[in-house]
Amino acid sequence: MVSKFLANKDIRKEGSGNAGARNAGRLYGKKAFIFTFFGDALKGAFIVYLGRFLDYSTSILLLGLSFTCIGHIKPIFFQWKGGKGISAFIGGIIAIQPIFIFIILGSFLLFYLIYRSFTVPGLLSLASCCIAFLFLKESLANFLIAIMLMAIIMLSHNIPLRNFMPKKSNDN
Repeated sequence: MVSKFLANKDIRKEGSGNAGARNAGRLYGKKAFIFTFFGDALKGAFIVYLGRFLDYSTSILLLGLSFTCIGHIKPIFFQWKGGKGISAFIGGIIAIQPIFIFIILGSFLLFYLIYRSFTVPGLLSLASCCIAFLFLKESLANFLIAIMLMAIIMLSHNIPLRNFMPKKSNDN
């Protein structure tokens, strides 16, 4: 929607072909990145806040967020071609537990120092939220649902496992 509004183009036919914020930013600039990111994050947050309003448990909120992310990754109305689910996940997980803002930012900075790229540290920082469920004394069910959701998002990225191994330094 943002690419259509800003450039009258279909983002899925340009750049990486991905409908997410990262491709929008590369193609159309910071404004497109910000609008796309927040629009997608609001999708995840909305479903969580709606579930909270209806007094659902955290497990149900996480399942709702899972379906929102799946719909974001494989949208029916856009021929199954969407984003990677990151922004929707971030919006929803922060709506579930606001402390995740600090976990995401802190772990991203740590992983960025190790990997010196954005994709793998970004995914690992989101995975840190799943681990944090254990430390926040959430139920095992919530932890497992969060892990399942994170697995879906990681699979949408098609990143080989070797990319998650820290790069060796060439300093001798």
